[in-house]
Amino acid sequence: MRMSLAQRVLLTWLFTLLFLIMLVLKLDEKAPWNWFLIFIPVWIFDTILLVLLIVKMAGRCKSGFDPRHGSHNIKKKAWYLIAMLLKLAFCLALCAKLEQFTTMNLSYVFIPLWALLAGALTELGYNVFFVRD
Repeated sequence: MRMSLAQRVLLTWLFTLLFLIMLVLKLDEKAPWNWFLIFIPVWIFDTILLVLLIVKMAGRCKSGFDPRHGSHNIKKKAWYLIAMLLKLAFCLALCAKLEQFTTMNLSYVFIPLWALLAGALTELGYNVFFVRD
């Protein structure tokens, strides 16, 4: 089953709104929740995206698939998978730092985010300057 664009946008806004409401309640000290609980909507959304991405990547392993069509597509999906894992690592490190589970320096917490942004800029530059379809 394929979701329409409107359904995907609605799902994205729903999880974003839920996360922002929980974040505001935590920052206003109205809710004494754990930071890991605040990020649950983000992780649910990321889990849905990861499952869909892995299913699409696994679909390439079925018999009868011609790898000559869309060889760059698997590289793009691999980058998406790496990006999602970097985002997950950043969220986990940030929550651990905010809950004071670790005495990690804040600059180390942001390393996955910086790697994600550097990769995104590299992909953007590649798509703008080298890909001519």
